[in-house]
Amino acid sequence: MKAYSEHDGLGLAELVRTRQVSPEDLLETAVARAESVQGQINCFAALYPDLAREQLKAGGIEGPYAGVPFVVKDLGVEVKGAPVTSGSRAFKCNVASRDSTLVDRFRKAGLVFFGATTTPEFGLTLTTESTLYGQSRNPWDTTRTTGGSSGGAAAAVAAGVLPVAHASDGGGSIRIPAACCGVFGLKASRGRVPMGPAKTEGWNGLSTVGVVSRTVRDTAALLDLTHGPETGSRYGAPAPALSYLSELERDPRPLRIAFWPVAPNGTKPDADAAEGLANTVKLLESLGHTVVEAAPMIDGEALAKAGLFTISANIAALVEERGIARGSPVADDELEPITASMVRLGRTVPMMELAKANNAFITAAIIYEHFLDAGQFDLTLSPTLHRAPDLLGTMALTADPGAMGAAVAGFAPHCALFNQTGCPAMSVPLHWTKPTATAPAGLPIGMMFGARYGREDLLLSLAGQLERAAPWAHRKPPVWAG
Repeated sequence: MKAYSEHDGLGLAELVRTRQVSPEDLLETAVARAESVQGQINCFAALYPDLAREQLKAGGIEGPYAGVPFVVKDLGVEVKGAPVTSGSRAFKCNVASRDSTLVDRFRKAGLVFFGATTTPEFGLTLTTESTLYGQSRNPWDTTRTTGGSSGGAAAAVAAGVLPVAHASDGGGSIRIPAACCGVFGLKASRGRVPMGPAKTEGWNGLSTVGVVSRTVRDTAALLDLTHGPETGSRYGAPAPALSYLSELERDPRPLRIAFWPVAPNGTKPDADAAEGLANTVKLLESLGHTVVEAAPMIDGEALAKAGLFTISANIAALVEERGIARGSPVADDELEPITASMVRLGRTVPMMELAKANNAFITAAIIYEHFLDAGQFDLTLSPTLHRAPDLLGTMALTADPGAMGAAVAGFAPHCALFNQTGCPAMSVPLHWTKPTATAPAGLPIGMMFGARYGREDLLLSLAGQLERAAPWAHRKPPVWAG
């Protein structure tokens, strides 16, 4: 289907609505494209087109995305009848018995589910590599990481398999793969998008769900269609005054943006990331915005410790629950080595340390918003990645723990703060490195903008302006479906 890759998700839906193409044709095109790149970039954990065909045969598909093919990340959501393993051998052969609340909202939007994208085990690292599924490879350079943990989703979108895909973010896992693969990724405010029905938050509120997309408008439209309270949720983000999609129709007012290059842990961007930042500052100023170098005084060491304890405790609980559900404990050799060590830590984290961790997150949120208020800043700007995408293996859960920990700490060190504060942030594909022998088109490095809690509207308005001023959707990596 020639026109497939010329359209984003809303564009494909318009083709269906105007009867220029059938949902069946779109599905078969998407499946063929998925199969065509799987051997090169390994971005799918499972393809289940028969479930999609059944969904189409059952009829009743309506909504703004009626008939558009879609995939979910193999972590954190369930599609009834489809496999869900969280990238772990401990969940091999696990099949979902129901739809997640988010999947139900995606269905009501008209999306048609045909597969699941890869993730590292339990989403625990910044690369998408696992013993269960192997290495997912970056379509811009197949020796490099896709980022993690939504690396399969970002690679599939970047390679032209489909225009938008489900993703999730507990420490940068939407924004980092978006930056690695040259697509757009927004992490919404805590409590904005549902995570139920069994649990209404992940990792004590660190994790959120959303999408990665080639265009800003697909992210905005799907946020409109999925946000809002769910049964049993203890909190929810404030409702927007207008639709998110409508925010793209006009440029934002002139903004005051804090340029924040050095991460809370002291990591500085390398030459490639610094060049991207400098170019982004020039672009922002050309659009009428004011950019001032400034940084909040946040204790990166305390936040790193808090994040490790919180995530380890949650993973230990998940592994214990899995053992109970299947009737036999999960053995260490069913887990990646670093995962197993995190489970052991999680079983021994003192209760007081979890209270301290939560207090550290609260303190960071207060400091961040006071910083914005004091400087009269609307947003912050940092590099999503502090260097170009790493070679595969560097950040895998099977790597040397010391080397892996150092690699992770310096790769995307601004990202986790926005999970810890609950504030929204987005990665915008505004910079590519110079071409190399293995990356003749260069490697993408995203630029990250953060906002006050609940201000996705401002982020998306700026993203729309940046997309018009410095478009990226026309860029195609060396690995391209079709």
